[in-house]
Amino acid sequence: MRIKAVGTITGNRGDGKTVDVAWEEVDPPREWFLYTYRTTVARARFEDDDMARQLVAFTFEGKDQDIARFLVNPYWAEKFAEDTEPLTVIEEEEQSDGETDAPPVEPYGIADIIAEGGFLPRSVLTKMIARLESKKNLILQGAPGTGKTWLAKRLGKALIGRRTPKPEQLRSVQFHPSLSYEDFVRGYRPSSNGLAITDGVFLQVVEAARAQPDIAHVLIIEEINRGNPAQVFGEMLTLLENTKRSRADAIELAYRKQPGERVHVPDNLYIIGTMNVADRSLALVDLALRRRFAFVSLEPMLNDYWAAWCADRGLDGDMVDLIRARLMALNDEISADRTLGPQFRVGHSYITPTEPLDDPKAWFRDVIETEIGPLLDEYWFDAPERATEAMTRLRDGF
Repeated sequence: MRIKAVGTITGNRGDGKTVDVAWEEVDPPREWFLYTYRTTVARARFEDDDMARQLVAFTFEGKDQDIARFLVNPYWAEKFAEDTEPLTVIEEEEQSDGETDAPPVEPYGIADIIAEGGFLPRSVLTKMIARLESKKNLILQGAPGTGKTWLAKRLGKALIGRRTPKPEQLRSVQFHPSLSYEDFVRGYRPSSNGLAITDGVFLQVVEAARAQPDIAHVLIIEEINRGNPAQVFGEMLTLLENTKRSRADAIELAYRKQPGERVHVPDNLYIIGTMNVADRSLALVDLALRRRFAFVSLEPMLNDYWAAWCADRGLDGDMVDLIRARLMALNDEISADRTLGPQFRVGHSYITPTEPLDDPKAWFRDVIETEIGPLLDEYWFDAPERATEAMTRLRDGF
């Protein structure tokens, strides 16, 4: 990051766009490496961040940058080998930020989610992004086939603002019953020198977000209730809270790499979880986790957005209306069943084509036989005749 001038704000014109600044040219410009701020406006939280304090001292007080001190940070220590000359690796960072001949960054937003098959209204998607920005943690919950994972990834890209985020900006992990704190946060792992304390994906994401404070980082946790969230997060559950995202709230971990080490979750890290509400093999979500996440329920979307999408892929209007009516009738039957309920409804992704169809009727028959049918067999395992009748009603005429 090349610093060419420093200045002090002397006035605010009150238009929400312009401030008056007394500039002082820096000649020659001074070059700062690692922990760079490249957005138009960014805040260096020097009151609780040592790296930010060094940047402020470098910029306004003329002090030198202690690069070796930055390379102790796990994010850069892992990225840059010890025998690499620190200043030679900066070209890679600049290339990824569009300062060379790299392709321009393609923005991504709510309009792109809608264009790619998000059947929710713009106002609903806007509200989801706003809740994610304020709460920091969001869980998408819904019945099978309501597009939870699909939407989670696109909400992450929309929050970041890039169609192709950097690999460390958008990461994904799936919870499962055998996942542990040692896997997800930190624990002992085998190495060439025996057992060594190793950071899991969560602390890797935390360090990446701390190292790049001016850009959003998103961690997607699929099937967040399939594991034991309280056990997997451990003491990090406290640090997830949006009001505890500063160094002042840092706490010691169960496994420490050095005496007195304390960790906090930066406020540019966002977590999006998905949760299948129909899986009864899963335990109820821990209340402590619920308090730290905003929850959004996704419904089967068979609205006009869905109909237009299907029409563009080869389904005529009559067939779209017939499929919609039959799936809605099936979902009404499932909702009314006291052994099932609304959380077992069939989501729209089952009957949403992804490519243009040469034979829409054959496609729908295949969906019934290989996807919806087996699901109904599972739902009504003790009443197979109900599953057979429901399949027959769906298939009639196709």
